[in-house]
Amino acid sequence: MSKSKSNELPKIVILSGGTGRTVQNLLTAALEQFPDNQANVVIHAGIRKRDKVVAAIREAAESGAAVCHSLVEPEIRKAAEAEARRLAVPCIDVLGPALALLGAHFSAVPRGRAGLLYQVHHEQFDRIDAMDFTLEHDDGQKQNELRKADVVIVGASRTSKSVTCFYLAFRGIRAANVPLLPGMPLPAPLLKLNSKRVIGLTMSAAHLESVRQTRLDQISHRPVPQYANLRDIQAELREIRTLITNQGWECVDVSYKATEEVADQIIELLPRRRASRKVE
Repeated sequence: MSKSKSNELPKIVILSGGTGRTVQNLLTAALEQFPDNQANVVIHAGIRKRDKVVAAIREAAESGAAVCHSLVEPEIRKAAEAEARRLAVPCIDVLGPALALLGAHFSAVPRGRAGLLYQVHHEQFDRIDAMDFTLEHDDGQKQNELRKADVVIVGASRTSKSVTCFYLAFRGIRAANVPLLPGMPLPAPLLKLNSKRVIGLTMSAAHLESVRQTRLDQISHRPVPQYANLRDIQAELREIRTLITNQGWECVDVSYKATEEVADQIIELLPRRRASRKVE
């Protein structure tokens, strides 16, 4: 549709403290009832201040537009409705009746916060994205993309790196993990990361011996001396702990801890790498 043609259509202005998608979806459904009519729909999203909503109403008045809004913050909503009445702008509050009904039904006051539905959906997408990322970056895969991780978990074999990463991913955190092997240099991409985004896992030698022996019993009847020998494990853990310390990485002892407990401890150690995502 050309710009000139769009300007000739009846104008409908959407006002929202969040993304405007709630009103847009409702309006789209309503317009289906008028198949012979079209409208020029303009969205003003992220309205959180009185002066912005007043300016939007005045703009609607100048262009002869109708207004549909989902403003839930009381002060902003009242300002919009007052200005619409003053300027005789057709205005409908698409959430107001539902909030009033539910408030009476629950004997409760609505939270008055914009974008809550979008926030829930956004958190779900974060979780899915994090799970996909963690699957692709498990056990040292795609090390050239480690910079995209929120956190990189390192440690000796069988120190619960993968399961911890997947638990973190369920919390919406992009977690990669890289095994540290005795006698081997640290991967170059790992050394380029901010030290606060790399966390080492360790456990007691006795616990790790038990874990590795159980794993060997499951997959092979042939002994692998260094892998499950207590003295070799002690030496391996010392070497890896020295590497972690020298790099300035935090280290978490996972011995006899639940995965949830380990993940919570890691989250506490992380910098505020992902500032709270505010709905625009």
